[in-house]
Amino acid sequence: MTPACAAIAAVRRLGPLILALAAVLLPAAASGAGADSVMLEELTSTELRDRIAAGTTTVLVPIGGTEQSGPHLVLGKHNVRVRVLAARIAERLGHAVVAPVIAYVPEGAIDPPTQHMRWAGTISIPEAAFEAVLEGAARSLRRHGFRDIVLLGDHGGYRRNAERVAARLNREFGAAAGGAAPTRVHALAEYYQVAQTDYVRALQARGHGDAEIGQHAGLADTALALAVDPALVRTEALRARPPGAADGVSGDPRQASAELGRLGTERIVAASVAAIESRLQGRASRADRPRGQRQGAGGG
Repeated sequence: MTPACAAIAAVRRLGPLILALAAVLLPAAASGAGADSVMLEELTSTELRDRIAAGTTTVLVPIGGTEQSGPHLVLGKHNVRVRVLAARIAERLGHAVVAPVIAYVPEGAIDPPTQHMRWAGTISIPEAAFEAVLEGAARSLRRHGFRDIVLLGDHGGYRRNAERVAARLNREFGAAAGGAAPTRVHALAEYYQVAQTDYVRALQARGHGDAEIGQHAGLADTALALAVDPALVRTEALRARPPGAADGVSGDPRQASAELGRLGTERIVAASVAAIESRLQGRASRADRPRGQRQGAGGG
C-alpha cells in the first residue's frame, strides 16, 4: 500500500471517532461562551439567577433610538453604538450585565413631523410611552434581584425623561425598602456628557473646528460610528458630496476615521465606569464583592 493510500485508510478509520468527539465538544464550547456573556439576552434564566445570587447586581439598560443621520449613517446607529459600549462598560466593571437595547424613543411629533421625523426611517413614540417602558424594565429588573439599574442614553433628546423616571422610582423604591438599602435607578449623565465635552476637546486639539465636529452626524458622530462598527457608515455617500442641513446633518463628516472615533469611545467607557463605581461605593466596598470582580475604571 502506498503512503497516500495508507493515509486515506487511516482517515476513514478515524472519521467516526472525530465526528463523535465533535458532537460532544462543540456544544460544550458554544455553551461556555454564552454563559460567560455580559448580555442578559444571551444568558439562560438559571444562568442569570445564579449570577445575581453570586453578586452581579448591577444592570445596564442601554437606550438608543431609530433616527435619521443623513445619507451616510444607518438609522440604527444609536442602537448598535450603545449596545457595544454598554458591553465594554459591563466587562470593565466585572459585576454587571447589559439588558436589551431600547430602540423606540421620542424623536419628535409625527403629524405634522418635527425634529428627526422630517426624514425617512425615524421612529418616534410619545414621551409617556417611553417613560412607561423604562419604568417597566426597571421594575422587572428589580424583581429579579438587581440593586443598581443604570440607564445609558446614547443621545440627549430623552435625558430629561430618564432623569424623571429615575427620580420617581428612587422615591418609590426608597420608601418600600424601609431600613434596608433600596434598589437604585441611575440616569447616568456622564455617558452622554463626555461625548459633548472631553471628546470634543480632543478633536479640537487635533485641529478640527466646531463647524466640522458638528452636533449630529458630523465628524464626531461619524467617527464614533466608525470606531464601533465601520458597517454603520456609507463612505461612498461622503465621497459623493458633503451632506448638510438639508440632509439632516450638522457638521462635516468627511474627515471622520475610526482612529478619531476611538478617542471618544475610550473616554465614554472610562467615564461611565468611573461614574458607576462612584455611585456603588456607598452600596458596598470593593472588599465585599466576589473575588475576581473588583476591576476599576482603568484605561483603554
